[in-house]
Amino acid sequence: MNIIVTSIFVQDQDKALEFYSEKLGFVKKEDVPVGEFRWITLVSPNNQDGTELLLEPNNHPAAKEYQKKIFAEGIPATMFGVADVHKEYERLVKLGVKFSTEPTEMDKITIAVFDDTCGNHIQIIQK
Repeated sequence: MNIIVTSIFVQDQDKALEFYSEKLGFVKKEDVPVGEFRWITLVSPNNQDGTELLLEPNNHPAAKEYQKKIFAEGIPATMFGVADVHKEYERLVKLGVKFSTEPTEMDKITIAVFDDTCGNHIQIIQK
């Protein structure tokens, strides 16, 4: 069994697509109309046949409440792996990304957490 798609709730699909592709560097794989919304997935540029990230609209009340509560508690909605947290932090700061947690070493890993501007905290991790 493999993970083929994972989703993240977003407040605005267009804004999320711009942030995740232009700031984070993910590559758009699918962008298909589905009623009033779209099925938008992105992949890592290094693994375009790998796991897809679905930018899921948070139009359902349960999704809105879930997203609002984990954001308020500072809980990351997901985690992305990077080769060097410090370099990625510097690159993203230069692009205007706002971090709530600067690179922090925790035992054998280093993490940082930023705001994706679409209602989520995102954690990056270097192992």
